Amino acid sequence: MIKNPGLLEKFERTLAAKGKAEPSRNFQLIDALYEEAVLLGAFPLKDKLEGLETDIKVARVVNSVPKSS
Repeated sequence: MIKNPGLLEKFERTLAAKGKAEPSRNFQLIDALYEEAVLLGAFPLKDKLEGLETDIKVARVVNSVPKSS
């Protein structure tokens, strides 16, 4: 829930004014985050299906919410 929408809009305007994102920089960030996750032991998962049931339940709940709300 957004507690201060005006502040968020100001942030978005400032971010948009700075220009477009560099895809190469974004890929560097993703690679660094992945490496950190591996070092912390979060990846690779021991059981690839671990948590899948929870993800499915969350997806069902999210997808059941009407678009107009």
